[in-house]
Amino acid sequence: MSKVYAYILVMAVVTYAIRAIPLTLIRKEIKSKFIKSFLYYVPYATLAAMTFPAILSATDYWMSSVVGFAVAMILAFNKKSLLTVASCACAAAFIVELFIR
Repeated sequence: MSKVYAYILVMAVVTYAIRAIPLTLIRKEIKSKFIKSFLYYVPYATLAAMTFPAILSATDYWMSSVVGFAVAMILAFNKKSLLTVASCACAAAFIVELFIR
């Protein structure tokens, strides 16, 4: 049981350090356009890298995941609301699952 507390402590220190070190080391405003644009897109790239594998393994068959993803992308590019995109993607994946079985 004591190992669990050690793991939690290490995770807390690492999480805090990741947030605190940049705040303490970088005092000046970042003027480089390259670094600013890089930092602007990091959250989106990280979210995509974490989400895409989960999308493909969310259903029993990869084909229904791909169809749901395609529906979501089409609706998102057409600027539909988040609720509409999520609902239609889930419905599309569900319908494909019904026909595959």
